[in-house]
Amino acid sequence: MAGYVQDVIMLLGDSLTQGATVPGGYAQQLTEFYNRKLDVLVRGFSGYNTSWIIPVFEKVFAKASERQNVPKIQLLTIWFGANDAALPGEQQHVPLPKYKQNLSNLIHTVRDPGSQWYSPETRIILITPPPVNTYQWVEFLRNCDPPKDYSDRQFDLTKQYAEAAKEVGEAEKVPVVDAWTLLWEACGQDEHNLPKFLTDGLHLNAEAYKIVFDALMKIISEEYPEIHHDRLDMVYPSWDIITDENYLDLLKDSSSRN
Repeated sequence: MAGYVQDVIMLLGDSLTQGATVPGGYAQQLTEFYNRKLDVLVRGFSGYNTSWIIPVFEKVFAKASERQNVPKIQLLTIWFGANDAALPGEQQHVPLPKYKQNLSNLIHTVRDPGSQWYSPETRIILITPPPVNTYQWVEFLRNCDPPKDYSDRQFDLTKQYAEAAKEVGEAEKVPVVDAWTLLWEACGQDEHNLPKFLTDGLHLNAEAYKIVFDALMKIISEEYPEIHHDRLDMVYPSWDIITDENYLDLLKDSSSRN
């Protein structure tokens, strides 16, 4: 197990998060910007919805009683809805009221002083599901094994889940990256232009991830400026001040745990 040297940004989500480590993905960009400042911990679970993630989150997010020797999670991003918004009757579908309750439950798990997972130092940002391009997506499904000849996602339904995520953010006083609106505006509010940002109608390409990343950094700058990468010192000093005479003392306690 790696030693506790620096604190963490945890990215919790579905395949949009699991796939965010690709070049240009928002996890990759965060890792670059926070190099030697905060570790980026990707907890993305392809295909998962908000109901399925709750018991998983209770395993991947340390209980308060277990945190003595583990890094602090300084920022938690929660990005769900793309699967919850599958059509009713589909395996991944979560009804809209339940989706909202699940998002609130995840937030309360971290914020409620009575929770076993209470973490007052953890800042939270929600991310809405992006728009779905049903034209692309149905073509993708036709080539799956087994194939589907219909889209199990609907543009207008996904929009409802994006709006619901924003409502939860407002109610819980949690800032929200509105990925749906950002990408919809970037494509000129025309679903036929969404292939510029989506690989298969559902998942993002590097250009779309850049839009999400920029919005995320804007929120960090405005809402949580104390953890903006420009405000954080690197873990351990720069090489050019280390000498054979001082390195043992200089490197003894230069971690980010303050």
